[in-house]
Amino acid sequence: MTIRTITLPVRGDNKGNNVLAHAAVLAKRFGAHVTVLHCRPRPTDMLPYGVPIPGFMREQIATSASKLADEEERTLHAEFLDLVGAMGLVIGDAGSGVPSALWQEASGRQIDVLKYYGRLADLIMVPKPDRDRNLGANTLRSALFASGRPVMMCPPRESAPETLCEHIAIAWNGSVEASRAVALTMPLIEAAKQVTILSAGEEIHGATAEDLVTSMTLRGVDARLVRFKARESVGRDLLNEAAKAGADTLVMGAYGDSHERETVFGGNTQAVIDHAIMPVILVH
Repeated sequence: MTIRTITLPVRGDNKGNNVLAHAAVLAKRFGAHVTVLHCRPRPTDMLPYGVPIPGFMREQIATSASKLADEEERTLHAEFLDLVGAMGLVIGDAGSGVPSALWQEASGRQIDVLKYYGRLADLIMVPKPDRDRNLGANTLRSALFASGRPVMMCPPRESAPETLCEHIAIAWNGSVEASRAVALTMPLIEAAKQVTILSAGEEIHGATAEDLVTSMTLRGVDARLVRFKARESVGRDLLNEAAKAGADTLVMGAYGDSHERETVFGGNTQAVIDHAIMPVILVH
């Protein structure tokens, strides 16, 4: 098993370049194919919901939206061509075994398009949501809840990471979400040079962290277990422990509680999303 297909959505928010840089690191390591997905908004997506609009104004909005979409597409595609060459990827279709990338144009809202294009990807990659600008939260949520695939959240960086998924930290509490996270990222875990399992105490949901170590040993993975005492925020503690262990990527189950409850009241997943400075692979 290995990683062969990576999908990442882009739009004109200046965040796609950072995510593509992360994707290129994995593509070159695994000989994978990257689909860069530009979601072109339809004219109807630009209309205010539930507000009556005269026909002539609808036509003006549709024409303006189409022109803006054309300009954004040209700009982003030109950036894509420049970046792919600079990052050492070949422009072409998947299946060659050579690290490659292809531009894919799709019509519709990004959160809807991801349901179609994301479900067959080995990995979906998205930028870390920007709460201050109210950007990216819906994309991350759609990727997590509508695709059924692992989703790597990439925090902003000045340059591409030197290593990615070479030392993986796994957040383990025995839950269904944690179990799915391990199962769906096993190709990355088995290829990692180091694996650290992080546990904040007794696993009340199911299998223990020691059980996970045993399971990893049967797969030929030499995993180290680190138990830590949870303080105020398990999510922030996980990030601190992963960094302390020297991990470059954290793998965890996402939203064991509902997304709405965690967003409003706070929770482990939301704390990780808000405070992560390392890439995090989330699975719901």
